[in-house]
Amino acid sequence: MKITVIGAGVIGGNLAAKLSTAGHDVQVADARGPEAIRAEVLESGARAVDLAEAVQGRDVIVLSIPFGVAGQLADVFASVPDETVVIDTANYYPGMLSEPIEAVDNGQVESVYTAELLGRPVVKAWNAALAETQRTKGVPAGTPGRLAIPVAGDSDRARKVAMSLVDDTGFDPYDAGPLADSWRQQPNSPAYCTELTLHELPAALAAADRTTDAAIRDSLPERITALGANPTVDDVVEMNRAAHR
Repeated sequence: MKITVIGAGVIGGNLAAKLSTAGHDVQVADARGPEAIRAEVLESGARAVDLAEAVQGRDVIVLSIPFGVAGQLADVFASVPDETVVIDTANYYPGMLSEPIEAVDNGQVESVYTAELLGRPVVKAWNAALAETQRTKGVPAGTPGRLAIPVAGDSDRARKVAMSLVDDTGFDPYDAGPLADSWRQQPNSPAYCTELTLHELPAALAAADRTTDAAIRDSLPERITALGANPTVDDVVEMNRAAHR
């Protein structure tokens, strides 16, 4: 597929590398320009391009940008065909990675808010796994214990496309239903960054509680500090799991 990843940070860089390794035609764009894209992101064949040309003639566009800034791309996306699948990977951390956003604080689902800013539908995927999990723990389909990633979206076709790409990055895709239900994979739900298998993930999504999960999310600075210096990915996963015990 012809894929553009917008945002060349840790998550966007991971996805660009993995999807190009899987054989897709991958472009990477960043608001800071092509020169800001790290060389290792391009080692597997992805190409750095200007943002203005990044969205033209693509099958899939992956947004790996800070939460709440999608509105800055609305004009760029105005010419993108309806059939192009747009995937949102962002998460809302008010006061940490984002300024507080009243609509989301009052209950609007994160990616529903992003879709409104962008002016077009999106699919939610890859948000519920740590960057290091995505980088190091993807394995071929059928491998025992393969980790799963939830995918939510209103279009059956778009959701299936996103699920196939999740599979290509080394994880079992789980159909998490419509975008309105994607709050179940937001920070810090039982399904969020807890490294679950396809067998374990449905129960974790069902156990989500918006009030409790938001409180756990907001306690992240204190919980991370308690881990001490240089926590491993396994330390962080265990911290996330322990918050729901």
